[in-house]
Amino acid sequence: MRARLDRSEGAYAALLARLRLRAAQGGPLPSERDLAGELGVTRHQLRRALGELRERGEIGVARAPRGLSRSARTLVRRTHPIEVTELRAILEPALARMAAVRATPIDVRRIQRASITLAEQQSASADLDFHMAIATATGNRLAADLYALLRQVGRDARLHLSGSRERPAERLRQRDAEHQDVARAIAQRDPDAAEQAMQVHMQMVQQIGRAHV
Repeated sequence: MRARLDRSEGAYAALLARLRLRAAQGGPLPSERDLAGELGVTRHQLRRALGELRERGEIGVARAPRGLSRSARTLVRRTHPIEVTELRAILEPALARMAAVRATPIDVRRIQRASITLAEQQSASADLDFHMAIATATGNRLAADLYALLRQVGRDARLHLSGSRERPAERLRQRDAEHQDVARAIAQRDPDAAEQAMQVHMQMVQQIGRAHV
């Protein structure tokens, strides 16, 4: 029995090492199915290893793509930032509700950490980390990918029209408090409270967006 455990632990450690090497090569990781096939492991084993590396901060959660496809660039030209916040106000409460039901303990801890903007973080980056952590915690890859695209279109549209702005310290404190309300509801597995807290947060996002566009 002990030999079997040693082999299992050794195989898991080897999987972690291979994932670290794969992530160090840069670029997005392939889908779970493709990556599991590439590494010769089950998707369950892969999810466990990815979860551990994400918890340690060695690899990140899904992020908005750096580059936009031609169709996405067309969206940027046609989209006004207010349209992005309107769509976010519809989508994000539903994502928060899903996350409250589906988030793993690792997802919850990641959301809680991301709800606080660190001194060395840019406000926009910290905000994206928090909201992407929630989208990822839904367990719905399509929802997370669509949300990442929506944020990328919104960022590029805002830069195109008016340039980026760092938020005042007072607003950052208020935003963190709003984020923490959402994170608390998700941690408590309260989908109604998570949805409501996100609605309150998005109302403020919309108000500020209208004032700055």
